[in-house]
Amino acid sequence: MDDSGRTGGGAAASKRKDAQRNQQSLLDAAAAVFVTSGVEAPVRDIAAKAGVGMGTIYRHFPTRADLVIAVYRHQVEACAEAGPALLAAGPTPHAALGQWLRLFVDFLVTKHGLAAAMQADNAGFEALHAYFLDRLLPVCTELLDAAVAAGEIRSDFTAYPLMRGIGNLCIGAETDSRYDARRLVGLLVEGLRRQP
Repeated sequence: MDDSGRTGGGAAASKRKDAQRNQQSLLDAAAAVFVTSGVEAPVRDIAAKAGVGMGTIYRHFPTRADLVIAVYRHQVEACAEAGPALLAAGPTPHAALGQWLRLFVDFLVTKHGLAAAMQADNAGFEALHAYFLDRLLPVCTELLDAAVAAGEIRSDFTAYPLMRGIGNLCIGAETDSRYDARRLVGLLVEGLRRQP
């Protein structure tokens, strides 16, 4: 308790917020490095991108699998939150859908290394995949429904086949610099447009 009769809880809460902010910065940096270099990227590259020491990363994420899973969950949440925000801010629902799908592609490129990082933990991988579907299918559905309601895209397409097809287009994108999955997904999004 200090001279004013208050406890030091404010300092502890501030430290927790700082630690949480640092962890979010680490996850953002790791996601960016994973997109460009894959999940096997050196930890020193992630530390440099985040502006922290390697010990800080290991303190938050003792193993590479811990880091990859945390990045995966972080990106799922970022993707889930981005959908409604893009829809509210975008010029059209179709534009919001296209922007969201570009974020989704970046996420998928990272996701393809997840199975290798988790090695034999099939149950953990399945739980993460279920979490992914639970969080992102409704967001994609909302974006598609808005674009259909605006008369911008065809109405005979649903979120699951669209997301699965995009997932298939992203296979190998992280290891082949000649292949641009985002460009193909852009063509797919254009193909959803209603014909006059």
